[in-house]
Amino acid sequence: LVSVPACCSARYNLALLAFFGFFLLYALRVNLSVALVDMVEPNTSIAKNTTSNVCPEHSSTINVPRNTTGEKYSWDADTQGWILGSFFYGYIITQIPGGYLASKIGGKLLLGFGIFGTSVFTLLTPLAANLGVGYLIAVRALEGLGEGVTFPAMHSMWSSWAPPLERSKLLSISYAGAQLGTVVSLPLSGLICYYMNWIYVFYIFGALGVLWFFFWMWLVSDTPETHRSISHPEREYILSSLKDQLSTQKSVPWRPILESLPLWAIVVAQFSYNWTFYTLLTLLPTYMKEILRFDAQENGFLSALPYFGCWLCIILSGQIADYLREKQNLSTVCVRKCFTLIGMIGPAVFLVAAGFIGCNYALAVAFVTISTTLGGFCTSGYSINHLDIAPSYAGILLGITNSFGTIPGMVGPVIAKNLTHNNTVEEWQTVFYIAASINLFGAIFFALFASGEVQDWAVSGYHLHRN
Repeated sequence: LVSVPACCSARYNLALLAFFGFFLLYALRVNLSVALVDMVEPNTSIAKNTTSNVCPEHSSTINVPRNTTGEKYSWDADTQGWILGSFFYGYIITQIPGGYLASKIGGKLLLGFGIFGTSVFTLLTPLAANLGVGYLIAVRALEGLGEGVTFPAMHSMWSSWAPPLERSKLLSISYAGAQLGTVVSLPLSGLICYYMNWIYVFYIFGALGVLWFFFWMWLVSDTPETHRSISHPEREYILSSLKDQLSTQKSVPWRPILESLPLWAIVVAQFSYNWTFYTLLTLLPTYMKEILRFDAQENGFLSALPYFGCWLCIILSGQIADYLREKQNLSTVCVRKCFTLIGMIGPAVFLVAAGFIGCNYALAVAFVTISTTLGGFCTSGYSINHLDIAPSYAGILLGITNSFGTIPGMVGPVIAKNLTHNNTVEEWQTVFYIAASINLFGAIFFALFASGEVQDWAVSGYHLHRN
């Protein structure tokens, strides 16, 4: 099997376009949390809980004149919570249908229209906010519906595009866009709000999403067979590398899928990892503000730093994982387990440590950054393991694991809020302990039950790809 050079190849073009797609998806997802600060009348959003006096105040706010032409709304803290959470309620609904649909109509249309729909609803956000909070919540839930199909659709496309020994590289390139989208859009949204008006946050990112959609529809195809400009050697290389791995069954083997222990290993790992990830994503600014008395909102750079670390780690670990499998002949399952252990135990350790460093702000930022960065190893660990165990049904498997993985986004922050009523350091240590122990359990469960081989039920009735 002769490897085909990566440069300018159709499969790397796909990875690059997907990278920009996920970049925009996450930019569209997180821009609201920044803009919301500017959309709310200053006096209504002040939480009634007390700031703890453990640490000295040390953020000097200089009031610079800024653009205040944007409309302001009087939404209390609970309403804001609903606005921010509404996304996940749409997101969880389309995960499994998204995976199933991708296996039927192909990932290209599904992913394309998923991002296109999200972009259009983003463009409608300012209008919805003007009409009333119910409309805004509905628009956000609809954005969630659109984004819900994207990861399963992408996984489904990679099942027919990614040669097994290039899987970690190709998938880590495409999914790393999500982290970089967070990195860029957090500070950028802040700047747009500051110098222009919060409505432009939605207009600019929404327009970019629509632009991306045209490139995607024009340049990408579902399978190597249907691609317009793919070279003959590359097509043969991809098809021959996958020939023993794909199933030609038309029906989905639901029962063996749901009884598959390696699949449940991914479910547990994803649930656990996301618990920590979402707890940090939504509550870190609160912790810094209430305990460390430092306003992370003022420093977009510092709130983006952990995700930048994670982005670098995802790209590098994807290269390392495939190198270990190809050149060092390490088994796939060994690489997936090791990377998952690093990516889950590392963050757990540093998260707990972050609760014990007192008022050392620099150390807190460092620990949280290291914690999030190490999490990047999971992309080449459990995250793409779906393609190892059942390439033909990877989209459906991802739909299942992502449904479970969305629950922590809905539940974790609520539980954490309930545990930190008085904002004491001890209460926050409890939050970090819970996240770390869930992470630890997930890592061990995955290490015990994961597999790196294509499962029997995923290839039953397989025969050569038809040309």
